[in-house]
Amino acid sequence: MKDIKLRPLDDRVVVEPLEAEEVTAGGIVLPDTAKEKPQRGTVLAVGPGKLLDSGERSVLSVVVGDEVIFGKYSASDIEVDGRTIKILRESDILAKVIK
Repeated sequence: MKDIKLRPLDDRVVVEPLEAEEVTAGGIVLPDTAKEKPQRGTVLAVGPGKLLDSGERSVLSVVVGDEVIFGKYSASDIEVDGRTIKILRESDILAKVIK
């Protein structure tokens, strides 16, 4: 995994989506237009945490390298170094994948 030259702010997380499945469980090959938008990805960078009223920062519960599941329409898509990545708030992450 190549280093990403982004530093997210506050409680934001940079995620690289995993590729959508190209073949169904029944063996049917899907064209690009029929693939579902990926909702899983790998965390590439995390911000320092949300600034609390006390002046301290909250601790994020994800770290670089975690595989996460996020809401379908919750992220902003951007392109960096030829890769499409997503930037979203930690609260938009639904779960961490445990391997």
